[in-house]
Amino acid sequence: MNLSPKQIVKELDKYIIGQQSAKKAVAIALRNRYRRSQLSLAEMEEITPKNIIMKGPTGVGKTEIARRLAKLVGAPFVKVEATKYTEVGYVGRDVESMIRDLVECSVRLVKQERFNKVTEKAGQTVDLKLSKLVAEVRRLDRGETPQDIFEKNILDGLKKGYYDNEVIEIEIVDNPKPMELVPGAGEISIGSIFGDMMPKKKKKRKLTVKEARKYLLDEEADKLIDKDSVNEEAIRRAENEGIIFIDEIDKIAAKSNKGGGQDVSREGVQRDILPIVEGSTVMTKYGAIKTDYILFIAAGAFHISKVGDLIPELQGRFPILVELSSLSKQDFIDILTTPRNAITIQYATLLKVDGVDLKFTDEAISEIAGIAEEMNATSEDIGARRLHTVMENLLEDVSFLADGEQKEVVIDRAFVIEKLGGEAKTKDLKKYIL
Repeated sequence: MNLSPKQIVKELDKYIIGQQSAKKAVAIALRNRYRRSQLSLAEMEEITPKNIIMKGPTGVGKTEIARRLAKLVGAPFVKVEATKYTEVGYVGRDVESMIRDLVECSVRLVKQERFNKVTEKAGQTVDLKLSKLVAEVRRLDRGETPQDIFEKNILDGLKKGYYDNEVIEIEIVDNPKPMELVPGAGEISIGSIFGDMMPKKKKKRKLTVKEARKYLLDEEADKLIDKDSVNEEAIRRAENEGIIFIDEIDKIAAKSNKGGGQDVSREGVQRDILPIVEGSTVMTKYGAIKTDYILFIAAGAFHISKVGDLIPELQGRFPILVELSSLSKQDFIDILTTPRNAITIQYATLLKVDGVDLKFTDEAISEIAGIAEEMNATSEDIGARRLHTVMENLLEDVSFLADGEQKEVVIDRAFVIEKLGGEAKTKDLKKYIL
């Protein structure tokens, strides 16, 4: 998708409130990807992405910005926790696994695109297979012949879903479950090790036509997709369009006023991450991938350590630093009303299942926002996650008493004050904080 930085920010605004400096930084980084793709190969090799560090308290939108950004352009995207990695020589995940995860994500994206292209052709083959299977079941159960069933337009009936609940028996490939041989090192499938050297085992299963269609469609589409070209395209996309979001990077920053002990291990993880971010070649089961042009976005609260506590070489590989601010009362009001997935809409949708028509007045929204802001100021600042705490306590009785009877519930300021107002009530909310 070819979007200008302004258009990217506009799209992000639909889901994330405020944090304009962070949105602008990632929008420019994304647009630079497109600009680079329009250059000659020689020029492309000279231009590397400008990696970003997002600094700000938890729950203000750091992860959501990166995730929405990748979704916006359909880019391969993985989110990893810096704390999951350990120095080479220790049991735990090695830093190269983040690159392998990115390639896996890219393969899934490309496979899905190719699958969508061949679905129609594969569907025709599947319908023919299903019609024969349904016809055979009818013949055995009712004494009808397959020819009789075909004359009754069974194929047409399948397309209209008439036989979706008919039970048939099909053969499906019995894929062995992957095993984790070394903790943290990832799962290995014995079948994938030997590849096509061993014949694929099949097992018979009784399924409804609707369930069987999915298995058969996957099987037929897989035959029409060229796996080698999928792998090549996946590697290319991961190299040139991939985005890796490294969360909790502040947790591997050595505190400036301490030394030894855990700080040595933290610096070791930073040194292991450094060549990945600088640019290196990582071997995956789909082929070698260069990390030079992957966009890395790191994030952390940095409330104990500072960005300056990261080793200088790693800091140098993240030239763009953006600070995300704590959320104000107006931000909370916007979060409750503006996004497409606003929390008020989520609760109204959930409760509608049990016949409750939930509505919020503007005064109630303002009161909820004020309580959330006050709680973040007086206890731990957990950003927008505070709203989940407040809303869960506010609607606890409404959710509990909903029994399918159609009724309208209006949440006004008086309701909010009754449920959450007063010092004792505000303190009581702490029981919801994990």
